[in-house]
Amino acid sequence: MEDCLGSDDEYYYSDQDSLDGIENEDSDPQWIPPKGTTTKVITKESLLSAQKEDLRRVMDLLFLREHHARTLLIHYRWDVEKLFAVLVEKGKPCLFSEAGVTLVEHEDLDPPLPNSPVMCAICIEDVPSVDTTKMDCGHCFCNSCWTEHFVVKINEGQSKRIRCMAHKCNAICDESVVRNLVSKRHPHLAEKFDRFLLESYIEDNKRVKWCPSTPHCGNAIRVEDDEFCEIECTCGLQFCFSCLSQAHSPCSCLMWELWAKKCRDESETVNWITVHTKPCPKCHKPVEKNGGCNLVSCICGQAFCWLCGGATGRDHTWSSIAGHSCGRYKEDKEQNAERAKRDLYRYMHYHNRYKAHTDSFKLESNLKESIQKKVAVSEEKDSRLRDFSWVNNGLSRLFRSRRVLSYSYPFAFYMFGEELFKDEMTKEEREIKQHLFEDQQQQLEENVEKLSKFLEAPFDDYKENEVMDIRMQVINLSAITDTLCQKMYDCIESDLLGSLQLGIHNIAPYKSKGIEKASELTVCWVNKANNADKDPRLHCGTSGGSTEPEQPSGSGSSDESGCSSRKRARKGALGGGFFDLNLPAEVIDKSDS
Repeated sequence: MEDCLGSDDEYYYSDQDSLDGIENEDSDPQWIPPKGTTTKVITKESLLSAQKEDLRRVMDLLFLREHHARTLLIHYRWDVEKLFAVLVEKGKPCLFSEAGVTLVEHEDLDPPLPNSPVMCAICIEDVPSVDTTKMDCGHCFCNSCWTEHFVVKINEGQSKRIRCMAHKCNAICDESVVRNLVSKRHPHLAEKFDRFLLESYIEDNKRVKWCPSTPHCGNAIRVEDDEFCEIECTCGLQFCFSCLSQAHSPCSCLMWELWAKKCRDESETVNWITVHTKPCPKCHKPVEKNGGCNLVSCICGQAFCWLCGGATGRDHTWSSIAGHSCGRYKEDKEQNAERAKRDLYRYMHYHNRYKAHTDSFKLESNLKESIQKKVAVSEEKDSRLRDFSWVNNGLSRLFRSRRVLSYSYPFAFYMFGEELFKDEMTKEEREIKQHLFEDQQQQLEENVEKLSKFLEAPFDDYKENEVMDIRMQVINLSAITDTLCQKMYDCIESDLLGSLQLGIHNIAPYKSKGIEKASELTVCWVNKANNADKDPRLHCGTSGGSTEPEQPSGSGSSDESGCSSRKRARKGALGGGFFDLNLPAEVIDKSDS
């Protein structure tokens, strides 16, 4: 479920602003600079810029070439902080050796003559020295063998870390050498190699993930702080960054995965039918026993033994079936049936309430248009109440509180059941925590229903004093539901999940203003005079210590340095032509051939 209003700037005003709307309408409101978001949207145009940012940090600290910096970052999954931690803890030699980075300490004092023959240790042939290539690790082979080695690795999808051909050598080959040799014979593979290097910033980076929208919007999301968060992409999709499913807090990712599967295949109903019924051996339809006799008859006419499920005749007594004897009646079969029935009723209790609030959310989503009409009618009236921001504020609070309330039922189903936390709490502890949570849940539910009632009221037909009463009720209930949502999250994080020994359940923090909207990563294009014929170097103007202000995401203007938030396609950045990073490699390869 997504918030049904636009951006926060369109509707969010504090409750105090609404209260002051009548008495101080002419006063100029005090503007507070908005806090920049820590979540960035990386488009295919800004991907190279985002990658260069991390590369530059490593290159400046360790005085490395871009190839070596990229090798280190790919090995440590683009976690710059972890890379620096290993550097401090183990030192530079260990850092380089683990990542396969070999630095050239000195040049050969006696290099071979250009036309002198050199034997390649791979193909065992003598080739001119000009047709050989020596890597940083010191191993030298002919260009033909190097090229075939690179082509095989690229086709196998190992472009990001192509190792040297020498036996037991873990050094990573220089990407510029790979690109130069492969492009001579297979230009399309060279572009594929570059694309794999570029996309490794997303595929191997735990802070960056593709937006799970369908159809795919082509954006990736980068978070700076906690990966357990909920994000809204610029395409409008709200999702959990950790598991890439729909936003589901206060459920943990594991809880939501189990709940979605349970709702999708109705596994509880199937479980009850499996335990409480037996399949007919003839037509295989489920049959429920409604009497004490163990000879059961299906509607198809087939008689069978309830104990073992085997087909029998109809002649029987209370103690035996003619011609049949299994003698395997187990007492736990009846216990399993009762337990399955109890588990089904418990599931239905939580599912019915989850679905009820989900349906209410969908119905209330249609309120926005009707409420805007009511506001327009009310503003035309000759009244001293002209500020109706409390309506939009209350509506947004209703949507968010309803969403929290809806997902609180799947959380309670698993938190106080025996499927996940059977050994984590005693029965008494479980009951105490359940009562604590349900009290808060009930308070939130009551106030959400009250808020929904007042927002649905036809206040455009009311008198001024009645509108004032509704206004105060909406403002108060908005503040109350916000506080109750925050308390519920605090209770879950501290009193419920925080006391567990297994810390595998984490939830996204509560955001009073709703799910955070990611902002686009700004791209700056800088052309260097001495490299005019080469690709422009990209650099992000909103990070890395830059002091340039960020342009609004919808603006197409640019400043003097060339920064623009309206992206354009890169041409020749990685091979001389246009290509879409989000298309499969096969599609791009076909278009190039």
